[in-house]
Amino acid sequence: MKAILLPTDFSSNSLNAIEYAVAMFQDQPCNFYLLNVQKASSFISDDMLVVDSSATIYKTLVDAAKKSIENIITTQQQKNPNKRHHFFSIVDYDNFVDAINQAVEKHQIDLIVMGTKGATGLDRILFGSNTVHVINRCKTPILAIPKNCRYEGLRKVAFTANHIALYNSETLLAMKSILKKHDANLTILHLADKHSIASKQSINLAFFDEHFSDARHEYIDAEDKDIVSAITEYMYLNNFKMLGMVKKQHSFFERLLKTYPEEQIAYNFNFPFLVMTNVE
Repeated sequence: MKAILLPTDFSSNSLNAIEYAVAMFQDQPCNFYLLNVQKASSFISDDMLVVDSSATIYKTLVDAAKKSIENIITTQQQKNPNKRHHFFSIVDYDNFVDAINQAVEKHQIDLIVMGTKGATGLDRILFGSNTVHVINRCKTPILAIPKNCRYEGLRKVAFTANHIALYNSETLLAMKSILKKHDANLTILHLADKHSIASKQSINLAFFDEHFSDARHEYIDAEDKDIVSAITEYMYLNNFKMLGMVKKQHSFFERLLKTYPEEQIAYNFNFPFLVMTNVE
């Protein structure tokens, strides 16, 4: 039984990420945990001194959030009836990332699926804000779904590999599971630049041959080119449906954030990003 965490602020983009996750795991037994995080600053100001009043406002908003989640669950169950899927509602009053980490630990979450652009009413959620904060502070694999991205199967998956650190099977477990469940073809995009270490590249190639023996290998000179444009163009031209990467120094994800403004990332990239944390 997969445990999937679905953070939602009830924006259209977070709802689209939920739709994507439900479709992606349609053939797998899953527990979906829908999480909404309420922030004190959004409804309790410094001049509110009456505890009872504050508590009443808090309860009102939490109850409203719970009702909104239940409405989402009902809609999903009506649109996509699936006896393999079970939905659970979580409303937390906490820092956004802390709430996610607590839910991950409590419910033994395997994967976090979240949208990369949305709106909470007061805060704008872009690829470079909430999503990045979660990626930087959470060790659980994260599948980031861009605005308007629809699930269209996962027959072709790409993975960016730059040989700074060694890969291991635990780090790439989420990607391996997705490949197996969807019978997907993997292409490993090797990024060669000044940070690559020849000895580690050799060891990593042996690792990929052992654990991803059917994968294709493409080599991209990342030193003199706009690597972000090169990879995204390659993916679009070859009809890839997902890009996997490992979060580490000089990684593709790090370059992505440094190269493009948040708005451009949110609007121009239309395939899911699976971001995994390197397990030493």
